[in-house]
Amino acid sequence: MSEPVAMHMSDGLLNAPTSLLFVAVAVAGVGVALVKARGDLDDRTAPMAGLVAAFVFATQMLNFPVLPGVSGHLLGGALAAILVGPWVGALCVTIVLVVQSLFFADGGVTALGANVTNMALVGTAVGYLTAVALRRLAVRNKGGLAAVAFVSALVNTVLAAFGFVLEYAIGGQGGVAFGTVAAAVLGVHVLIGIGEGLITAVTVTAVAAARPDLVHLLRGVPQKLELRA
Repeated sequence: MSEPVAMHMSDGLLNAPTSLLFVAVAVAGVGVALVKARGDLDDRTAPMAGLVAAFVFATQMLNFPVLPGVSGHLLGGALAAILVGPWVGALCVTIVLVVQSLFFADGGVTALGANVTNMALVGTAVGYLTAVALRRLAVRNKGGLAAVAFVSALVNTVLAAFGFVLEYAIGGQGGVAFGTVAAAVLGVHVLIGIGEGLITAVTVTAVAAARPDLVHLLRGVPQKLELRA
């Protein structure tokens, strides 16, 4: 049977000091996001944030094959950041991870801090920064927006995977050599990132075609008819 290899770290993979360290990092990061998100939330964006969280939750429960015996799923950081901004996006992914860990045993409770750090904080941040760096391409037409969404999601996935590798280097106790873990995790997540990029590109362009005003990345940009093409 295929086993998902997509960032959800299980209990016991990291030692206690490392787990506690990244709980602190996650709490600090989510705390900053809570403060900053107040400026982005209003009557229009709050319902959108709920929809994004629900979509990420649903798609994370579905796995797609990337190699024989290996499957992946959407991380959602870049998708959330492009649609509702980095701060609200980080909160959306955090909520998803907490619910999955506590109620669906998807990701260990002791590893929750590391999972939030990788997917909700690192993934969302690098996905958003990549999208902003390529924003001129995104506002040209539908194809440009799709390309930016794809690249942002791919970078989000690989950098989040690198966060996992770094945490394992600090305090991993999985009984596998660091070099083996790094090569396997980063290699597989490049492939997972391609799948994530495709899902993100399709979703973002669909939202932009219907309601470009709801796409955070396109705020302040005169909307072009090409986005509906």
